[in-house]
Amino acid sequence: MSYIKRTMEEVFLGLSREYPAILITGPRQVGKTTMLKKLAVERSEKREYISLDDLNERSLAKTDPAMFFQLHKPPLFIDEVQYAPELFPYIKLHIEKYHQPGDFWLTGSQLFKLMTGLRESLAGRVALLHLATLSQQEIYPGGGPGPFRVDFDWLAERQSRVRPAPVSAIYERIFAGGMPALISGQYTNRATFYQSYLGTYLDRDVKELSGTIDSLKFLNFITAAAALTGQLVNCRAMADDSGIDQSTAKSWLKILETLGIIFYLHPYSNNTLKRTIKTPKLYFFDSGLVAYLTKWSSAETLQFGAMNGAILENYVVSEIVKGWQNAGLEPHLYYYRDKDNKEIDIILESDGKLFPLEIKKTATPGSQLARVFKVLDKSAMERGAGAVLCMAEKLGALDRNNLVVPVWLV
Repeated sequence: MSYIKRTMEEVFLGLSREYPAILITGPRQVGKTTMLKKLAVERSEKREYISLDDLNERSLAKTDPAMFFQLHKPPLFIDEVQYAPELFPYIKLHIEKYHQPGDFWLTGSQLFKLMTGLRESLAGRVALLHLATLSQQEIYPGGGPGPFRVDFDWLAERQSRVRPAPVSAIYERIFAGGMPALISGQYTNRATFYQSYLGTYLDRDVKELSGTIDSLKFLNFITAAAALTGQLVNCRAMADDSGIDQSTAKSWLKILETLGIIFYLHPYSNNTLKRTIKTPKLYFFDSGLVAYLTKWSSAETLQFGAMNGAILENYVVSEIVKGWQNAGLEPHLYYYRDKDNKEIDIILESDGKLFPLEIKKTATPGSQLARVFKVLDKSAMERGAGAVLCMAEKLGALDRNNLVVPVWLV
């Protein structure tokens, strides 16, 4: 098993030199702990590691946080810190007294619960990062750092460094997903890994967040959600498929979002674009999990199956999101759909401009795909260059304002 370098490493170390506390959130088994342990070793730090998965440590942290910090002195690495929000006021007091950068490295896998405690105790004192599963850039490095941009020179530079991937290879990547334990070769049985992964969530985090829960119905629910990836959120359909009511479906979606399994693209609109659809679109961070849940047996069957377009869109959107998050930046991504059925898959807002993106499983996109981009001319914000993200062999252009970008460059 080999360690895969994470793009976030330098970002994290830079923040550790400035902030007393740095918190990385993200799902279980995406490599948060592994990355921070590696960084501590490389820096030869005498940083104590405490995991609150350890029930004894968790009990002490919750019932007697003062004693916890008498036993454990900074610099500390506290793993799964969401289990003991009672620690946050004491971390705040330490920070206010000593102002020592890098004293607290924190990780957590329950974002909403963490943010609630942080708003009360550590607002402005902690740097926040989110780590998802491995990105394409991390698995197939060489393209240089930085999040995706709609810029010809930047994309051309990346193209000179990255090995092209044909359609079949793209679907191999989608099917494989980005779980470090699978990509590194630690585990080779994909089905067994994902079965265990889902079991871990059900037994630990889902039940911890929701109390009693019907595990079979929840598994059916997350499967129903995976089948609708890349589509508008439809709680009624998910509820019907999993035998629950719509209220429960909404609360379970919140759990999946809290645990970093799913995320949303919200619709772009402003005062001049009043006919837009208001419902968000649903995506999973890990395309391999989607493929497992929707029961595709191979990358080839996925490539030619009914979900090939939806899961390609999920893959591209999640790769763009991960690229921005790995750089320590918040991605401003939206989609557009109006009541006249005009649709733009992604709108990237950056540097005061809107960059429209269309995702297509084609190697030869036509110029008609970019026509819908003109709806953004009604926006108060300037429209930047557009792009069709597709299966083209190399970087190209539809015209002077719209690029053709291979998916392997994302």
